[in-house]
Amino acid sequence: MKEQLRPIIESLIFISLEPLSLEKLKSVLQDFPQEEVELALQELLKSNESNERGIQIIQSGGGYLFATKPEYDPWVKRLLNIERKTKLSQASLETLSIIAYHQPITQAEISALRGVDSTYTLKTLLQKKLTKIVGRKKAPGKPLIYRTSEKFLLYFGLNSLDDLPSEEEILKILEDEKFSEE
Repeated sequence: MKEQLRPIIESLIFISLEPLSLEKLKSVLQDFPQEEVELALQELLKSNESNERGIQIIQSGGGYLFATKPEYDPWVKRLLNIERKTKLSQASLETLSIIAYHQPITQAEISALRGVDSTYTLKTLLQKKLTKIVGRKKAPGKPLIYRTSEKFLLYFGLNSLDDLPSEEEILKILEDEKFSEE
């Protein structure tokens, strides 16, 4: 039954409606030793690296999912009649970055950091499901608390918030850009 583990994992990733985490995979495959599940997953990932396939298994949003290979995007988009991802406004990007780096955070804290009222931008990000409300702060008025969502991770191709660049990395990028402009 061990030789069936790779195709079973592949089937589970394929059928899952959201990224399938290793923990969830192990709980579904509790009949198998955890080490065998991890090994079979690694073998599956390695076998999917072949250039002969149009799809791949990627790690995103805290789990594994099937995706088409980027080099085939023009044809996939043509088939599905999809335009590029809806672009986010500068205000949305600013607000998202503040939430990502300072979460959990309230609307007042976001607005203070941005220096402008962020009510409309927050509403837009909630509608796009890039942020979510996770509760209320124990403070006067009990303001809502915001965090980024799983869709945020998927939208930006991140596996977790740990994949966000650190402050030092951002400063280095900005320095490099400034140097190249001179």
